Amino acid sequence: MPIIKFENVKKSYQNKFSALRGVDLVIHPGEFVSVVGKSGAGKTTLVKMIYAEGFPDEGKVYYGDRSTDEIRKKLLPFYRRNFGTVFQDFKLLHQKTVFENVAYAAEIIGKTNEEINEAVPKVLAVFGLLEKEDKYPNQLSGGEQQRVSMARALINRPDVIIADEPTGNLDPVSSMEIMKLLLKINSNMGTTVILATHDNDIVNMAQKRVVTMDKGKIVSDQNPGKYLI
Repeated sequence: MPIIKFENVKKSYQNKFSALRGVDLVIHPGEFVSVVGKSGAGKTTLVKMIYAEGFPDEGKVYYGDRSTDEIRKKLLPFYRRNFGTVFQDFKLLHQKTVFENVAYAAEIIGKTNEEINEAVPKVLAVFGLLEKEDKYPNQLSGGEQQRVSMARALINRPDVIIADEPTGNLDPVSSMEIMKLLLKINSNMGTTVILATHDNDIVNMAQKRVVTMDKGKIVSDQNPGKYLI
């Protein structure tokens, strides 16, 4: 069974801009999929639909056998626990340390202090952040902040990691490091990874499935694929 499925999904905004125009897409468990295209192509709208940050005007989005439009509003936080999200602007809590930022994601789903104190060092080690656990975000480089964001996304062992332009604020070297970590998460843990980006260098380095969008439509779906601007 697919882990994610779009069936003829359409989405427009109040200014009548059509962000998605009849999108059909199937993603299987354990896949690494790069969703690519120029700014405004519909990438961010598409990934938001997956973790129910937005809903289709027409069509359906499924996680497993469940359509997102069937989820009651009060249950959305529980649904979103299936996903770890990584964003361009990191979205770290600047008053909290690296350890506390990662721990916070476990706290809000009710994990005990004992569980948190065991799990956080392990995930920080995966991202080479153990020596930074007492630092605050403003004491870190951009690449380090994004690694903290990824550690936070992974702490609850989600089924899917969604990375929306995760290298948008990073230099080329840091961008490649982040991409290698996403590939490592995918290959070592079997986590499904969905990457939305317009960075053709990191996409082509991965040699994974590439879904290309343009003006709200999927215009190419290749596995493995390349992204050519």
